[in-house]
Amino acid sequence: MADDEMWDVTDVQGTPTGTLHRRGDGPVPAGSFHIVASVCVAASTGRVLVSRRAEGKEYPLAWEFPAGSALRGESSRRGAIRELDEEVGISVLPDDLVLVGRVVEERALFDLWCAHVEGEPEVTVDPDEVLEAEWVDLAEVRRRWQAGLFATPWNARFAQLWETLDDTVRGGR
Repeated sequence: MADDEMWDVTDVQGTPTGTLHRRGDGPVPAGSFHIVASVCVAASTGRVLVSRRAEGKEYPLAWEFPAGSALRGESSRRGAIRELDEEVGISVLPDDLVLVGRVVEERALFDLWCAHVEGEPEVTVDPDEVLEAEWVDLAEVRRRWQAGLFATPWNARFAQLWETLDDTVRGGR
């Protein structure tokens, strides 16, 4: 992503304050937030898609679900769709996304979405963002998380959202 990427600064409810923040200018001001959206793609086979962060990124080589910051004027849902397409080449429609939940982090509002898809769509990774991606079952996601193989921010995210994620992934099959 370019360093001129602009984010809406929001309050704790996710309402834009009218202020913009440029990626790379450090964290958003204390007491304010920006929206980060992620998608757990759940295949009809029962497996989910995980991606491994590229070497040059923060938390290099760690696993995650495709994720990124919503851009200026973009909703969490639209940001999630764009990031999924950019990082792993999978396109979903807005109505395909179900909100698993929101985690209020220090300076970000993290939204985890789930999209159920038919089969296991072909993945095309953006090498600047993603080293590799693979379809695994949720037990393997849990194993990697508990083994410390997911990017550090995922520890608190999974701690808060795991049960709902599990129910959401299984509920779509």
